[in-house]
Amino acid sequence: MSQLSLKRVEKSFNEAHIIKGIDLEVSEGEFVVFVGPSGCGKSTLLRMIAGLEEVSSGEIEISGKVVNDLPPVQRGIAMVFQSYALYPHMTVYENIAFPLRVERLPQAEVDQRVGAAAKVLQLESRLQQRPGTLSGGQRQRVAIGRAIVRQPKIFLFDEPLSNLDAALRSEMRIELMELHKRLGSTMIYVTHDQVEAMTMADKIVVLDAGVISQVGSPLELYHRPDNIFVAGFIGSPKMNFINGTVTAADGTSATIDMGALGAITLPRQSRAIAGQPVTLGIRPEHLHLGKGEVTFTVTPNIVEELGIHTVTYSTLPGGENFVGLFEGDPDVPEGKSHEVSFALDQVHLFDQAGLAVY
Repeated sequence: MSQLSLKRVEKSFNEAHIIKGIDLEVSEGEFVVFVGPSGCGKSTLLRMIAGLEEVSSGEIEISGKVVNDLPPVQRGIAMVFQSYALYPHMTVYENIAFPLRVERLPQAEVDQRVGAAAKVLQLESRLQQRPGTLSGGQRQRVAIGRAIVRQPKIFLFDEPLSNLDAALRSEMRIELMELHKRLGSTMIYVTHDQVEAMTMADKIVVLDAGVISQVGSPLELYHRPDNIFVAGFIGSPKMNFINGTVTAADGTSATIDMGALGAITLPRQSRAIAGQPVTLGIRPEHLHLGKGEVTFTVTPNIVEELGIHTVTYSTLPGGENFVGLFEGDPDVPEGKSHEVSFALDQVHLFDQAGLAVY
């Protein structure tokens, strides 16, 4: 049985329909990431699970029990917010212990739980300090510690790393992944950063305008996106899209006319129909310099030389932006044309409605 189950969950604020019928199952011990652009409803959905927002319709079940009418404290969850929300006048110890003080637990149990959380989070030497003396990453650990001591069924994280600098975000991602392994608890994590989603999640839930666009493992979403939204959102740099028209299709192959770029034949089963407008997708990292199965010429407007790889930005004859990602530091100067190629088995195909045509 799923530890968390959402059944036709909806949320409206007056006339604004924010969450539009979400069905989702989360198993015990999973690390699930809600990802999507700003305004897609991911934080609202998390707050509904936590009990901080009422459900307009539908049911939320935790461990088989409908919790729609239960207050947050009775749901067996703990939430870590974007802001640390620490009490500046309290020590680290008292900040972590605060929810246990509210429950009026015996001092011996408070000491045991705070000590255990501090050990997991490497805060043992900081327990008598105040938040103002800590770094951003240490403050976030304190906020996580305050959640750990409650021994919840489910941890909820609402963009907890967004206030940290890039280097510290990377470190904290690893720490959260290690924490998940140590605790074995169910964790639901909200972010707009698809790199965080790809690196941390067992399962990613991609949200778009209040609906689930796709659910799957990071590599499932990367290799087999269900639609053009997921294809463009998952991956960095984002997938290239080229407009085309199907000129021939027999169910086992499809020939696509890409205008000035020529035509290609995809030797695979698909639902493509002759005369159908389509969009081809090719990831920047699947491009190669020089000739290959499909080859054409581009002229970079911008070149980013990053040492480990080089990123080029060009414009195709049809007006589409086109990004290439190449290993190392190849010679691809700005304003100078060069050939790029890709393999037919790396091409994604989407119909006029944006759905994958496989």
